Amino acid sequence: MSKDPDDDRREEQAAPLRPTEPQRRYLERGLSQPGGKLPLFYADGREVPVRTIQACVAHGWAEPWFRNPIKPEWLVCRLTDRGRAVLGPSEQPPAPPPRKKAARRRMGPPQS
Repeated sequence: MSKDPDDDRREEQAAPLRPTEPQRRYLERGLSQPGGKLPLFYADGREVPVRTIQACVAHGWAEPWFRNPIKPEWLVCRLTDRGRAVLGPSEQPPAPPPRKKAARRRMGPPQS
């Protein structure tokens, strides 16, 4: 029984596209930022490569957010819902439960 070579191509096309490791690191930074803002620079000060940003935009994982009038060449983006979905469940620990308020004790003699 021979296998049709076109079957392999169809299976490859059906597989969901996943971000590369540099793209994933870039996108993950948006999870903890207000509005999903994505960084222009890594924590060590290096600029995020424009190709990484453009690839994420092309796949719909990020979208241009606004133009920087001082540095118009900078592509300021934010994480999209599709970008959040491709990252999978958040690896951030759940928020701690709210603390119970302690009952206030009155100091001094009781009031009548």
